[in-house]
Amino acid sequence: MALRRWVAWELSAVWTSVRRALTEAGSERDLAVQSLKAAGAAVLAWALVGWWWNAPMALMAPWTAVVLVQSTVYRSLRAGTQQLVVIALGTLLATGAAALTGNTMAAMALALPPAVLLANYSRFGDQGVYAPTTAIFVLAYSSFSGTAIAHRLFEALVGAAIGIGVNALVLPPVHLRDVRDSLDRLGRGSTDLLRAMADDLESGYDRTSAEQWHEGSRRLGGPVQDLRNARGWTQESYRFNPGYRLRRRTDPPPDHWDTYWTELADRLESVTATLVDMTGEWRSLASPPGPALRCLPELFRAMADVCEADRAALGAAAPPDGDARKAAMGRAWEAHHLLKRHLMAHDHETVTAVGGLAAQTQQSLYLLEAGPAPARQS
Repeated sequence: MALRRWVAWELSAVWTSVRRALTEAGSERDLAVQSLKAAGAAVLAWALVGWWWNAPMALMAPWTAVVLVQSTVYRSLRAGTQQLVVIALGTLLATGAAALTGNTMAAMALALPPAVLLANYSRFGDQGVYAPTTAIFVLAYSSFSGTAIAHRLFEALVGAAIGIGVNALVLPPVHLRDVRDSLDRLGRGSTDLLRAMADDLESGYDRTSAEQWHEGSRRLGGPVQDLRNARGWTQESYRFNPGYRLRRRTDPPPDHWDTYWTELADRLESVTATLVDMTGEWRSLASPPGPALRCLPELFRAMADVCEADRAALGAAAPPDGDARKAAMGRAWEAHHLLKRHLMAHDHETVTAVGGLAAQTQQSLYLLEAGPAPARQS
């Protein structure tokens, strides 16, 4: 039964990805394009080296080309250089070991340890694995004559040139959309979390609900990391990329949006952690009184409306509705003032708990009120 549900979930996820790749621009379509380019580069390399030239080491060309259609043109160039160096080193290790031992088994025992060490050398990155695999191919097929070595390196060079050329000239990848998508995911995740908190608080929350909120706030760290990676990939996309100047594009949102949503995600994690500590048998803070809890749904719902307005402004072609955002901020501050009124009406433990929650939500409100302004980067 569990296996059937897992298979159904996987098939549904695959179908969703296929549908998105066919119907809308996004990461799924980008991945499909890069995959087809890699396959096309391998076919082209085989057609040239294996079918037309009938080269003795024709396998090297598609084997090299298929992995050099990387996520950026710069990475293709870097990986191609690394791969050629590693293939040459693996070939030389195998040839030297064969010349010294005159036996395939002994040559493998001699050549593979240093080849595997080269595979783990950080300067070679993911391409390091080609050192031991090349050594194995050379020794397994006894192709360590001077002519065979020359053919192997030349055909690997041709495959690398084809892979890099296809990536650079056929729809060269430019990762401008990734930044916008990551920011949108952060905005949507923050909005959904705040609304879920408001709904659960209205219906009565327990430790399980609070832990789910906290887990949701921690999951915002995924889009935060994706956003940082996307910024780096966007800058890398500009390097050695003819498509950057030729293709019509919109610039990614400015960096202060990153600061805004990242700081908000951190604030939400702190707020949800405090709410977890206020519930359950082993709580470390006193449970807030009912009147204080009744202030929170309106506070979180108003904060969600502000987040939704900022998320809409990020992708809007026209200026956003500032009045709606201002009204939502007003509701949020009003609910927060009601929360602070309960600070002096209870015992010290309750005041400590409510005061901590009030302080954390106040920090969040000041962040929201400032908005994604450039000055926040200083």
